[in-house]
Amino acid sequence: MRVALLAGAVLVLIAAGWWARSVLFAPAVMYANPVGSGSLYDLQVRTLAGKPADLGAYRGKVALVVNVASQCGYTQQYAGLEKLWREMAPKGVVVLGFPSNDFGGQEPGTADEIQQFCRLTYDVTFPLFEKVVTKAGPGQSPVYAFLGQGGSLPAWNFSKYIVERDGKVIAFFPSRVTPDAPELRAAIEKALAQ
Repeated sequence: MRVALLAGAVLVLIAAGWWARSVLFAPAVMYANPVGSGSLYDLQVRTLAGKPADLGAYRGKVALVVNVASQCGYTQQYAGLEKLWREMAPKGVVVLGFPSNDFGGQEPGTADEIQQFCRLTYDVTFPLFEKVVTKAGPGQSPVYAFLGQGGSLPAWNFSKYIVERDGKVIAFFPSRVTPDAPELRAAIEKALAQ
């Protein structure tokens, strides 16, 4: 019995180590050429309020697409995302938030609860869309099926994609890269210059 418990504890520690490496230490992925066929801006989605939305409304802008969650250790990044949105929107940058409950059940709320939390806690004004599945599989959101064509899918909440003005993905940043990180800001500025 003790051997079985010890073996189980070892497996849990190994899994925890893999998770920490994949989430905390995964490198940013910069693509030499835009990846994915088609364009993010060809996709139709729904707003957090459940209304149809056309991502084509953002064509011509540089997008920062983020899978967000209200009960995550990275949730405080909402403040940085809002700051980035307010600073860079005049330059042609849009932040697009897609709530997801994929990791640790950290976005269990309804659309109204998510909206209220974001507004009251972080004064979020950037666009939020209905809850999505980011993980590969039959229920995966078309947005994340498109974003993942370059081989990078979120390993946790607050993973970030930079999308060029024409809707092609040019960079992926893992959760630990904050909205004010120099490498993220540099990639956005590079996309704006193209």
